[in-house]
Amino acid sequence: MKLASLKQGRDGKLVVVSRDLSKYADAGAIAPTMQAALDDWAACAPKLKALYDGLNAGTAAGKPFDEAQAAAPLPRAYQVADASAYLSHVRLTRKSRGAEMPPEFLHDPLMYQAVSSTIIGPADPVPVPSEDYGIDFEGEVAVITDDVPMAVTAEDALAHVRLVMLMNDVSLRMLVPNELAKGFGFFQAKPPSSFTPVAVTPDELGGLWRGGMVHADILCTWNGKLVGHPHAAAEMQFHFGQLIAHAAKTRPLSAGTIVGSGTVSMEGAPQGVACIVERRMLEKINDGESKTPFMKYGDTIRIEMKDEKGASIFGAIDQKIVPYKYEPAVQKKAS
Repeated sequence: MKLASLKQGRDGKLVVVSRDLSKYADAGAIAPTMQAALDDWAACAPKLKALYDGLNAGTAAGKPFDEAQAAAPLPRAYQVADASAYLSHVRLTRKSRGAEMPPEFLHDPLMYQAVSSTIIGPADPVPVPSEDYGIDFEGEVAVITDDVPMAVTAEDALAHVRLVMLMNDVSLRMLVPNELAKGFGFFQAKPPSSFTPVAVTPDELGGLWRGGMVHADILCTWNGKLVGHPHAAAEMQFHFGQLIAHAAKTRPLSAGTIVGSGTVSMEGAPQGVACIVERRMLEKINDGESKTPFMKYGDTIRIEMKDEKGASIFGAIDQKIVPYKYEPAVQKKAS
């Protein structure tokens, strides 16, 4: 089934979306929010599936679905853990700052704690304080889990995947080197990110979901031009079961935890990039210098995935980069 959160309050309003993304049905009688459904998935999922089947069959009333009115599936999450499961991306991004990839990265995935309290809607602008920060997009696959026990095995972890979606992991490349030089990981270089308007259950993907990976191209369109369409499973070093197990090695994961794959990448292929920094490094390797600039205010990015028939699976992340203007809160005077 396909689920979404329409904009309402801080946590959105849960709706079921038809397979072709054309209409939705209010799921408030089952669960008011996506998080509420995840908290009681065993009870809610069969009811949501019945509503989904009725919506597709035309026996349940539906309204036109407008992706621009959707918040992220989880407008705020208990946790976002973003990995780097594509080693060609790791090699190129490390090379961009003069660092080699340690051999242990072949069997021990990278992961960082991303922003979870603020998640940008799929059609909402991306505010950035300065163009000088090196604004980049990153096309990723992500999953949402139910409650995951500490020390879960990679094999058992896959059973905890409840929903799949796409992610734009917004990155500020010029802030990365100084942060990582401190030896304490990303923080300022990773502002709020965004997700597709629709999240789908793994069974909805059919044969595209195999081995804990999504077997389809992720399409990244920058300023109206397709700049990359790497296959999301071709060179994924760690499947989602392994990534979830890595995150849960010493801690349980709460229902509503989001785990990202990291930037989808294919070694050395021009069409295999899903971010700007990889293109810049390929230019430097092949031509001696990086020519492609990072994003500027007014630039647009669209991230999408289509099924075997060419239909959009999750809807699209479709955003514009805009300047952020700080506006201090107005304090009310005491009467």
